[in-house]
Amino acid sequence: MNKITAAITAVGAYVPDYVLSNQVLETMVDTNDEWITSRTGIKERRILKDKDKGTSFLAIKAAQDLLQKSGTKPEDIDMVLLATATPDMPVAATAVYVASQIGAVNAFAYDLQAACSSFLYGMSTASAYIQSGRYKKVLLVGADKMSSIIDYTDRATCIIFGDGAGAVLFEPNEEGYGLQDEYLRSDGIGREYLKIDAGGSILPASEETVANKQHYVFQDGKTVFKYAVSNMADVSEKIMNRNNLSHDDVDWLIAHQANKRIIDATASRMNLDESKVLVNIEKYGNTTSATLPLLLSDFEHQFKKGDNLVFASFGGGFTWGSIYLKWAYDKK
Repeated sequence: MNKITAAITAVGAYVPDYVLSNQVLETMVDTNDEWITSRTGIKERRILKDKDKGTSFLAIKAAQDLLQKSGTKPEDIDMVLLATATPDMPVAATAVYVASQIGAVNAFAYDLQAACSSFLYGMSTASAYIQSGRYKKVLLVGADKMSSIIDYTDRATCIIFGDGAGAVLFEPNEEGYGLQDEYLRSDGIGREYLKIDAGGSILPASEETVANKQHYVFQDGKTVFKYAVSNMADVSEKIMNRNNLSHDDVDWLIAHQANKRIIDATASRMNLDESKVLVNIEKYGNTTSATLPLLLSDFEHQFKKGDNLVFASFGGGFTWGSIYLKWAYDKK
């Protein structure tokens, strides 16, 4: 019997219609297009303007896109895993609602939160469920409504983040395609540098926390940038060395879209040609849990069966890692 690996067999995505461009941000905070573009690579981001819709709306749309394009029946899905840093509610798991709304009546579901590494960690989790042999179809969705936790008077953060969702389907494979290896890391030193102070068990919501804007994202940009550059590049190099991959062997770098300079530093450490480095940060900004699947969706038509993909991410906590995956299909 051949070894079972977990392969991605379908991809879906959704981004809201409203475009928040750098030019619009210039009217909101003291910044400009040249400054934002040169430091981040971001030109615009998508925002879910409807206040009555949350992360679940984005996730459902992405999942439905995947189901429609792949012809997958929702009742055949065994599990729905939602990678997100912005659940609809603090307690009721958003994944459960998403599963019910898409008709995945035979699936169990839960949320996974590791900041910007949530989807990467979710890939590891989904793969483990598939490789166990107990589950055949695991739907992994990465979705975030970052606009719900961003202070649009804070130019340090409001220029970076956007809303969006992407989804992938993991299924068993016996031909050697799918997830090959992973190198996942974390370090609690990051807790102070990228966080939301209030709303948790240490500092519950109060009039004071709302007045002090402690429910918005705080980021020490210089420190986070320094850690992200070194750690994302480090794990990407390690996954290549561990699997005897040269820069010629890697077909695509699927890197978290937080900052173009971080992506470039990672690609440089891997000695990759620019043509192999997938980037869409200029269109969406940092969509946190959605960046990796949005890349897969945008560039799916370029992937060939057997292509070597290296994923890399870095997020608050700190959390980071790299995954090596062999692509399993040619897009029809």
